[in-house]
Amino acid sequence: MEATVETRRLPKKVEDAVHAVGRRKEAVARVYLREGQGRVWVNGKPAEEYFAAFAFSEDYLNRHLFTPFYVTGTMGRFDVRARIEGGGVTGQLEALRLGMARALVGVAPEFKKPLKDAGLLTRDARAVERKKYGHRKARKKEQYSKR
Repeated sequence: MEATVETRRLPKKVEDAVHAVGRRKEAVARVYLREGQGRVWVNGKPAEEYFAAFAFSEDYLNRHLFTPFYVTGTMGRFDVRARIEGGGVTGQLEALRLGMARALVGVAPEFKKPLKDAGLLTRDARAVERKKYGHRKARKKEQYSKR
């Protein structure tokens, strides 16, 4: 009854969808992937409409958001419903992309190698550095004056 590392780390199946979570900076994206026509819904709106409010062009969305589908050759095969909270626009976009990539691995484990080779399964751990006492910002100090 011992689970292997591969099966234990696969995303969960929720009803007829695969559920995965993607994070970036302060943004968290809960992604539900199911068979469909390739539509992506974010917080109840189409992704193009949701991210258009932040001045992302459709070309930029196609190059960044849909990369997991291009890499696996599944463009137009799955519908995505996502709930995104926190962070800024870029963090939300990249959290959604990570969640979609993880969900695709849950659909077919053979997608793991191409997604990993493309760097889409790596969580970007960079975040804002905290402010230190005695500093104006995280690293900026008061200006030293000799006289």
